[in-house]
Amino acid sequence: MSRRMTIAKYSEQWPLQAESEILLLRRALGGEMLDAHHIGSTAVPGLAAKPVIDILLVVQSTDRLDERDDAMKSMGYLPRREMGIVGRRYYVKGGDRRTHHVHAFAFGDSHIEAHLAFRDYLREHPSIAADYARIKCEAARRFEENPEGYVAYKHDFVERAVADALHWSRQNTRGQSDAIEEDLL
Repeated sequence: MSRRMTIAKYSEQWPLQAESEILLLRRALGGEMLDAHHIGSTAVPGLAAKPVIDILLVVQSTDRLDERDDAMKSMGYLPRREMGIVGRRYYVKGGDRRTHHVHAFAFGDSHIEAHLAFRDYLREHPSIAADYARIKCEAARRFEENPEGYVAYKHDFVERAVADALHWSRQNTRGQSDAIEEDLL
């Protein structure tokens, strides 16, 4: 059986499922886990998505995280190492009927900023989130049993949106810093 690319309407349960899983991950990984974030389409209210919860872990060291693979396996996760992104540790749960993905990066890795900026950008720009939903639905229709085709179909949109999101996020951060600095003067 191959994985099916199925898009579902947004569910209010997704943030709750992410929160619950993050608590379990925190117990399993202890002090190695510095922070965790619900990311991906299921973290954007109203956005249609594959019903798979994506979690971003910020860890002290990916090498030390590798030493905790047994803890991840005991939670049902399959370690996949970098899976094409240098510095990432990637874990999948649920086999062909995926329920969760965990993307772990060491504190300070630039991928952390990119993932969070993309999520927040979609949250703050409903028209772009709607464009993304349309692209994902078309990708799922065309590549229902072809995960690589699904990802490739979305690639150009995601690359542009991440670049825009990073620019937007950095502008907002600068604006907030300027406002705080003015308040201090």
